[in-house]
Amino acid sequence: MATLNDWLEGARVRTLPAAVAPVLIGTGAAYQVGSGSIPRTLLAGGVALAFQIGVNFANDYSDGIRGTDDVRTGPPRLTGGGMVSPGIVKVAAFASFGLGCLLGLVLIALSGAWWLLAAGVAAVIAAWFYTGGDKPYGYMGLGEVFVFIFFGLMATLGTTWTQAGQLPASSWLGAVGVGFIACALLMINNIRDIPTDSLVGKHTLAVRMGDRAARLAFVTMLIIPMLLACIMAIEAPWALLSLLLLPVIALQAKRVLGGAKGRDLILVLRGTGLIELGYGITLLIGLAI
Repeated sequence: MATLNDWLEGARVRTLPAAVAPVLIGTGAAYQVGSGSIPRTLLAGGVALAFQIGVNFANDYSDGIRGTDDVRTGPPRLTGGGMVSPGIVKVAAFASFGLGCLLGLVLIALSGAWWLLAAGVAAVIAAWFYTGGDKPYGYMGLGEVFVFIFFGLMATLGTTWTQAGQLPASSWLGAVGVGFIACALLMINNIRDIPTDSLVGKHTLAVRMGDRAARLAFVTMLIIPMLLACIMAIEAPWALLSLLLLPVIALQAKRVLGGAKGRDLILVLRGTGLIELGYGITLLIGLAI
């Protein structure tokens, strides 16, 4: 019988900053042009969180029934660990997607951006086939593409558009920046799982690149957002608040480039999640001032 803590592990709470951060940045860009809205921010945040949790449960289900999670270095999964029947985990995934779609409909109705319905449908399809279906693209090394598009570009730009009806340069730059950090979050998770993923035929980008190159890519994914914040500072000087994250980034880079493995990388996973959340908060403040 799964406990509440088991379900929280299944929802992968450490990954939830990947959902919240782009909404904060998109809102900051909306306030920059004088059109921010707290109610719409909360709705966008609800959509993003529901979809992130749905992706995590869907991943738990699909990897579990494939046997990918039979051997893990991280916390045991609901399906793979035999704590919950696969059918229940699948229901939890689609219940989360359903909640996200409901909140999204409310947000779309308020903003009049009905074209976002297509984006929502695409997000659900992409979320399921990340590890689901006969040929999951997450097993082909394309997971970072999904994360960058949906948890970087779409989440940030969609948030800005539903509040401001326009997309200033700061929204685009912030979307790219937070997209790279979201990719770093996935990359470090997959670096940890390289030994086991290789055995079960899960060819993530980390597996394809190899351990050393994947670690260098992780660090690069954290540096690029800082450079983009400097570009944003041309029009919004307070965007430089994001540079306060540099010591935390340096710490994670030292751990990763120093060869941390297995459970030691869970600390890096947590640190990267905090970096993404911090990026969202500092840009919200920096762009809104």
